[in-house]
Amino acid sequence: MSILDSLPNEPEENPSPESPTPHNHWLDKEQQLMPPQIKADAPLRMVETAFLASTASLIWFINFYFPLGPVLRIFFPVPIALVYLRWGRRAAWMAALTSGLLLTVLMGPARSLLFVMPYGFMGVLLGATWYRRVPWIVSITLGTLLGALGVFFRLWLLSVLSGEDLWIYGITQATRIIEWVFLRLSLLASPSVFLIQVVVIGLILLNNFIYLFLVHLASWLLFDRLGNPIPRPPRWVQVLIDYEG
Repeated sequence: MSILDSLPNEPEENPSPESPTPHNHWLDKEQQLMPPQIKADAPLRMVETAFLASTASLIWFINFYFPLGPVLRIFFPVPIALVYLRWGRRAAWMAALTSGLLLTVLMGPARSLLFVMPYGFMGVLLGATWYRRVPWIVSITLGTLLGALGVFFRLWLLSVLSGEDLWIYGITQATRIIEWVFLRLSLLASPSVFLIQVVVIGLILLNNFIYLFLVHLASWLLFDRLGNPIPRPPRWVQVLIDYEG
């Protein structure tokens, strides 16, 4: 080794702006762990986040005024979850916040809150679980609990706005249905209030569990074609729909 090799290199007088820096402080930890092929520049990240946030808002907006049954409802949290898979946690939270602000302008703060809780948070939750390759049963269960909290939040908010306790109203309607069932079954016992509340909560959880399963199924088929696959479903699901991914 020559003496010149042991001397320190002289600093460049005009370093190139395109030369790589040893640390990208603007990237969060999850973004640094992403594969190189999806590490794009900041403008693309911003544009995709804004586009998918507006897509989520538009789906909610159209479904509110022109309801098409459960078709559009399945896709409420999907765009925000896609943001998480492509750009990480920070971009997903920004997409959820942007969707809420856009709906606040279009529909008012009350309806905006009904989207953000639970569907905005649900998009971030599903994106986080799918990014970490969590099994379906775990992500569906977590989403079910969040969806149930969203139902109670909706009841609370609408009760505050209407000045009536909608939970009591719902329990009253459920009591009539359960009493009719007891009458048809020739049961002389009268259902207690506690039993009725347990049945209603169980139906809310069941409804959200089915909804999250359909969200997972639609996202699995869609994201595979977009190049952002989510964890594989149980084998019986693949056999049931005859899909090989």
